[in-house]
Amino acid sequence: MTLDVTVWNENVHERESESVAERYPDGIHGAIAEGIETQLSDVSVRTATLEEPDHGLDEATLEGTDVLVWWSHCANDEVSDAVADRVVDRVHEGMGFVPVHSGKNSKPFKRLMGTTCNIKYRHGGNTERVWVSDPGHPIADGLPESFEIPETEMYGEPYDVPEPDRTVFVSWFEGGEVFRSGICYRRGRGRIFAFRPGHEEYPILFQEEVRQVLANAVRWTAPTEGAEAVYGEVEPSHRRD
Repeated sequence: MTLDVTVWNENVHERESESVAERYPDGIHGAIAEGIETQLSDVSVRTATLEEPDHGLDEATLEGTDVLVWWSHCANDEVSDAVADRVVDRVHEGMGFVPVHSGKNSKPFKRLMGTTCNIKYRHGGNTERVWVSDPGHPIADGLPESFEIPETEMYGEPYDVPEPDRTVFVSWFEGGEVFRSGICYRRGRGRIFAFRPGHEEYPILFQEEVRQVLANAVRWTAPTEGAEAVYGEVEPSHRRD
């Protein structure tokens, strides 16, 4: 069965920064989509951006999306509440959700978490070592014990999110900070995987290990059958005591 994947990107840095446009000539969404397509043969990938009507996430598009990969940074507040609620509803219905980098500050992720999702951070091209802390998790398939990202923005604890169901990756930075960089949740019937790497100033989203993680995340967050949930008034019980 083909998985229908939508890669969403605010697409602001690429239009406003020449250096980001040179680094990601097809947009950050294009780089993520290309990585997923090269890693997985049974996917159909579309992209959507902030400037499109309904931000490219109208009801029909979301209804036809198995997994939504979300990259955002400077325009999180520009996403309409209606679209954010639409995404949250689809996650509860079973759609997978993969917020990447500052997608942790997106309206859908913050609403799904119920917290600020605040962190410590520092710019300046730090080296990051990403450690696999849960080697038995499917999102870690095919990865070494750790891998290095030569230059990136530092994220550090505390990270104001609920305790994850599973922590697949933990990152260390050359300043000594650590961060839960790959965390899993369930909300309703939907699976969520939040992944830290992906800052726009560096070519991180072309790195093979990062692409492997995102492909694995698409596979893991894809909808599962589950039981049919029926909501509404309950008929009186005829059980005999």
